[in-house]
Order: sequence, then C-alpha cells, then structure tokens
Amino acid sequence: MEPAEYRCQCSGACGSQHAKTDRRCHRTAGSHRLLVAPADLLLSPAAAAAVPAEQLLAWCPDCHRAALGRQRAADRERKRLEEPEPAALFDL
Repeated sequence: MEPAEYRCQCSGACGSQHAKTDRRCHRTAGSHRLLVAPADLLLSPAAAAAVPAEQLLAWCPDCHRAALGRQRAADRERKRLEEPEPAALFDL
C-alpha cells in the first residue's frame, strides 16, 4: 500500500474517468478497505500470485468490482469475435 500512498490506484479501468480527482480514484485506506490485485483481473489465482509486488495495484472494492466486470465483458466480446462462423446447415 505504501507505493500507492494508501489510495486506490484505479485511473479509469472501472469506467469512471475520476475527473474530479486527477484521473485517479479518491478512495483511501482511511475510509475504505483497499485490496491488492494485478491490473489484469482475469489472471488465474496462480498467475496473479506470481505477479511481482511492484506490479500490483491497490483497488477499492467499487473500482475492483467494476473493472473486473468490464474486463470480463471485453474478454467475452473478444472470444465471440474470434469464434468461427457456424457452417451453414444446408450447404449445397
């Protein structure tokens, strides 16, 4: 938490521009329970545990939840676009 100055490090991954607070979430450890996680919230638990400490971010619960939802949605869309078109049922 020290490198983050005990403040959520979200700078828009949650969908908010955090425009009123220099483009970074205003929530601090003094008013919210912060958690530490990598920027890529879709990593497996084993891969997340292997991320070097200096690459971890402090997240408030609201930003973490919203960023995770956005990353999941983007991943679903990426996978949908990568899927091949289903073959026509009655090709002649």
